[in-house]
Amino acid sequence: MKVTVDADRCRGHGACLGLCPEVFTLNVDGYAETAPGAVPDHLIGAVEEAVSACPEQAIVVE
Repeated sequence: MKVTVDADRCRGHGACLGLCPEVFTLNVDGYAETAPGAVPDHLIGAVEEAVSACPEQAIVVE
């Protein structure tokens, strides 16, 4: 699983960071970014929760 954040949709709520800080970070402008590469298997559940919790539906899963 690979995950990215659509920068045009993200509004910096930070729900993703709260649910999965191993994958999501906030950049200097306060918007979400993801760690590069594939999501480790043990974090898939947390990423799926972050996808569901994003109020802007800015998280894209491939």
